[in-house]
Amino acid sequence: MSTPSPTADPRGSAPIPGRGQAAGGSGVSRQNAGQPGDAGGPAGAGGAAPPGGPDPTRVAGGAPPSGGPHATTAPGAAPTAADYYAVNRGGGLFSEAISQRIGARIAVFAHKRRLAPTVLTVANLGLSCLVSFVVVAAAGPVAEDHVWAWPVGLLALVGWQFAYALDCADGQLARVTGQTSPAGGRVDVLCDVAAQVALVAALAATAEAQVPATPAWLLAAFAGTWMVNLVTSVMQTGSQAASMVTSRSLPVRLVKLVRDYGAVIALAGVVLTVAPQASIWVIGAFTLVNGAFLAASIAFSGRESLRG
Repeated sequence: MSTPSPTADPRGSAPIPGRGQAAGGSGVSRQNAGQPGDAGGPAGAGGAAPPGGPDPTRVAGGAPPSGGPHATTAPGAAPTAADYYAVNRGGGLFSEAISQRIGARIAVFAHKRRLAPTVLTVANLGLSCLVSFVVVAAAGPVAEDHVWAWPVGLLALVGWQFAYALDCADGQLARVTGQTSPAGGRVDVLCDVAAQVALVAALAATAEAQVPATPAWLLAAFAGTWMVNLVTSVMQTGSQAASMVTSRSLPVRLVKLVRDYGAVIALAGVVLTVAPQASIWVIGAFTLVNGAFLAASIAFSGRESLRG
């Protein structure tokens, strides 16, 4: 299910030295995203987009291939993890510190085996959906104490994180090796949407199994506001790019962790592992956070529109 940032959304906003702005088309976190990064949209309270957020450099006209301005290896040598990490699209404090670094090493592995970026994109989709399916299938048995919660939660924690790292890696690989394309950007967006639908379904199924009285409107609101991340991140490209909070200070970045996709799925995995009964509170909290971000984005964009 995507981010993401020197400004609120480095994946989709103004060009970054050595990363470039693509001509035409919007691709997702071929980091990435918009990814769904500080999970998505007009950067505002959330900052960068999550996996799922657009990555202009994933389409034609992206960042320079290996040996470009950010290369640290000699011309003709295989790119290193540092080369890939240098062109990452952020995503927030957690994503930059962990997910993007893992993604850089995956990109090195993929390049050595001549794997195309789209292979990583599809792998992200497959792993995300598989893990989410297991969580959905186990939701009832876990709630009834027929199955231990911690193995399911641990699978979710590790599986979703590795899938996100794949999402980070596909864009790094595409940019460094010059394999950006409009088609690659489109498939990245679509795979991110599918992965996040599966993630939302897994969390909703767990909450409903743990608390059967969970109101349907809460689950619907959770799903709808979660997808705001993807919508706003796709909008966060070219002339539409804007940031409500551009500060890169540590306090601001810590606050933005609530919209950092890597941090969000880490929290979800921990809750499923140690306290699945608290999943309804997680759903409620993120419904409020994402709903508030949507309202703030509407207000911010409306004000900018009135200013002409």
